[in-house]
Amino acid sequence: MMIENIRLAFKDFGSNKLRTLLSMLGIVIGVASVITITSLGKSATVSIKEEVTQAGLNIIAVFPGRDSDKEVRRLFSPELADRMESEIKEIRDVVALNSGKFLIRHGKNSYEGTEVYAVDEKFPEVFSYQVDHGSFITQEDREKRRSAIVLGAEIAEELFPDGDALGKYVRIYREGVARSFKVTGVMKARSESMRLDFDTSVYVPYDTYAQRIQKLDNVDRYFISAEDGVDVLEVSGLLEKFFLKLTGNSDSYRVISPATIAEMYTGITETLSLFLTGVAAISLIVGGIGIMNIMLVSVSERTKEIGIRKALGASPKVIRGQFLTQAVILTLVGGCIGMALGSGLSYLGTSLLNWVFSPTLSAYALAVAFSCGVGIFFGIYPAEKASKLRPVEALSFE
Repeated sequence: MMIENIRLAFKDFGSNKLRTLLSMLGIVIGVASVITITSLGKSATVSIKEEVTQAGLNIIAVFPGRDSDKEVRRLFSPELADRMESEIKEIRDVVALNSGKFLIRHGKNSYEGTEVYAVDEKFPEVFSYQVDHGSFITQEDREKRRSAIVLGAEIAEELFPDGDALGKYVRIYREGVARSFKVTGVMKARSESMRLDFDTSVYVPYDTYAQRIQKLDNVDRYFISAEDGVDVLEVSGLLEKFFLKLTGNSDSYRVISPATIAEMYTGITETLSLFLTGVAAISLIVGGIGIMNIMLVSVSERTKEIGIRKALGASPKVIRGQFLTQAVILTLVGGCIGMALGSGLSYLGTSLLNWVFSPTLSAYALAVAFSCGVGIFFGIYPAEKASKLRPVEALSFE
């Protein structure tokens, strides 16, 4: 009986092609809108996470608060990095960092406003920063306060156009005084991360910086990497507790991680997608009303046919099933067309925006279920009306 109902439904669709297409239009637009919006929302979320991952999702930065006093700032010392590592087991490495902008020169070539970073040997590991030539600062360089310097990719190209920088000397100028440093390494090009512009910066041992360039009273910031498999947000929470206990004031420090930023942005995109999906779903309701309208027209047109079938013994249940099946198929076909259209639009949108195409499978399942639900809900009344027609009245209907 079900197969016969499906055959009759498609026969009716074939005889009224334009009307069928127009009645499905609301469902097609609604499903396509839902699929497009949910897919773009998911793609935006994935793309944000990927971009932030490149910036180092497992890295956490800790800064002194803007309103912290001198006593609190004195707590931010190089020794505190070792204390963090020993007390918080979820931490892999901690890098203490200070910096200043200076003129750097080699021969006639110079670079104004170069960011000179005072770092230790853990810096490249924390940021997954790779050496192109030579080597990065070593523990021995730091402990012996050697005048070693490592150049970022852009700085190296500016100062040494011929590419032969290793073993050469550069001068860092501060307040008119030049200090000479030997180039021990050149880094590979790397995108900006955590507000650090790697390629336009140079790196010297922390203790050398404090002795030869600028006296350091405290650490500007710490960069902390979490152990593999550990939730970065959990480590951020442990650091919050650590510094609250250390300073006694939550305004004395700031704990920031890309994971926190990613969570904030993805929360916004997910909320916006949910809202827009709800708006798009309204068109499904409108489409459902169109389905009901066309089904009522169909019942009216086929009144005599219904009368003949009932006169031949068809029960109300059979008549109801025929029209309900027709309504469900109409919405289901419209839903499938809408899914195909929505997939194409979302793929086109992600391509234009250079996002990762991430279709939401649950949205497809929901679209199919919702389409069937709309067909059943809005098909019940016409089907019920058809099933209750009396054979005599139906046969005499003009």
